[in-house]
Amino acid sequence: MGTLTEDLQAAGFELIETHISWVFMGTAEVFKVKRPVNFGFLDFTTLEKRRKACDAEVRLNRRLAPDVYIGVVPITVNASGVHIISGQEGVVVDWAVHMRRLASNQRADELLRAGLLEPRHIDELAAHVARFHERARCDAETSRHGDVATIRRNVQENFEQTRESIGDYLRIEEAREIEAWQLDTLCDEGRFVARVDAGRIRDGHGDLRLEHVYFGTDDSITIIDCIEFNDRFRYGDVCADIAFLSMDLAWHGRVDLAERFLARYARESNDYALYSVVDFYESYRAFVRGKVASLLAADMEASALARERARREARRYFVLSLAYERPPLVSPRLVAVGGMIASGKSNVAAAIGDLLAAPVISSDRTRKLLMGRKPTESMKSEAWSGAYSTSSTQAVYEELWRLGDIVLSSGRPLVIDASFRTAAMRDAADRLAGRYGVPFLLIECSVPRELILKRLAEREKLSAHESDARTDLLDEFERRFERIDELPSSKHIQLDTSRPHDETLRTLETIFKS
Repeated sequence: MGTLTEDLQAAGFELIETHISWVFMGTAEVFKVKRPVNFGFLDFTTLEKRRKACDAEVRLNRRLAPDVYIGVVPITVNASGVHIISGQEGVVVDWAVHMRRLASNQRADELLRAGLLEPRHIDELAAHVARFHERARCDAETSRHGDVATIRRNVQENFEQTRESIGDYLRIEEAREIEAWQLDTLCDEGRFVARVDAGRIRDGHGDLRLEHVYFGTDDSITIIDCIEFNDRFRYGDVCADIAFLSMDLAWHGRVDLAERFLARYARESNDYALYSVVDFYESYRAFVRGKVASLLAADMEASALARERARREARRYFVLSLAYERPPLVSPRLVAVGGMIASGKSNVAAAIGDLLAAPVISSDRTRKLLMGRKPTESMKSEAWSGAYSTSSTQAVYEELWRLGDIVLSSGRPLVIDASFRTAAMRDAADRLAGRYGVPFLLIECSVPRELILKRLAEREKLSAHESDARTDLLDEFERRFERIDELPSSKHIQLDTSRPHDETLRTLETIFKS
């Protein structure tokens, strides 16, 4: 195999080594060759197994990178003993995945390193991955991999495979602490069963890291290098997929972007219950990356430079895995954003969510989800009837409290966007915060009535909107809105949202960044 490396490097290809592949980077194309290794969780020891793995890699990765994966090509040796990729003559000695080379300066980790990875990239990526998961395979076979017994086997395998080497990276008591915490978390089987029942176990990516994400100049998103060698590492909770990326952002020192990604994904996928398992999966993913790096560090066939880099990375990943059982680095709190219809609640809630890197749960979206509708699908009805009847509204708020309970139990901040038109609704939110001992604040959005009417009239011209509020509901809504006078000033701030948006943002920054 050394001859192949020498022949391709002589032909101008740059070699990148991983624990399972040799990747030969050309000017415009890439050839990826499987290393003949057997780690238990993968076996590339025969030519036929490597060919099948190459076929699977192309087929699976075309889901998220259709224009990148060109095909599988043979590697031959000619009469002169020279290795040739896509050779037509000679003996086939291996196979390679043929790919189009992507610009490295468009890769997410490079953008981050250059200070160019912006919040908008995170938001777009969250929406992109949510859409991928929505259409991904979900059936009895994939769901089986969300079973606690299956997850436990994967976790135990990680610890068994690092039993001999973990002492090179962590104190033994630290390693035991990670193992005990992950296995103890799995003892609370209800949260994992709920994920299966909700259809959240899917055929995902399995290796969703920054270095696999590319942002095109045309605003396209390309994601490469999904797991092809073992279905059980790709089948799993969608949270296991996104936790890989949030963990990677944290590993790069951007906890703010990690939390923003989780929050945006939760909104796009209506999956706020992911917060019940995300800390577990982030710890699990960090340990997996530590294991992978430790395998490369121990590989005597790898270069000294690659092995040394892998040792440093393994240590950092293992430490990060340990950190996820500790409290999150973001400050927990509950912010309720309420007020009259068309008072700007959703815009304010979104801005606060951005400031706090917090998920935003909307009553409008929740109502439509409960009714089996899309977020912008109209459900207009007579005032206080149908989807907006007293009983339906009560069900909506009960769902808000249920989801809020899950988010707050993870130790993270939360924003709830709803009218909070009654003292009972506001009291329920206050009590939810009190249950977790976190600060509670109600932001009451306030604008002149004529501006509300103007906004409602403009909204009625739109073909789609998350809110079904309209002008003929305003009088009755005003009548039913109970004045907010039961909360102390420390828990209630009235915000004039008739001012320019920039002024509102500055006010919010003063409130939440002080």
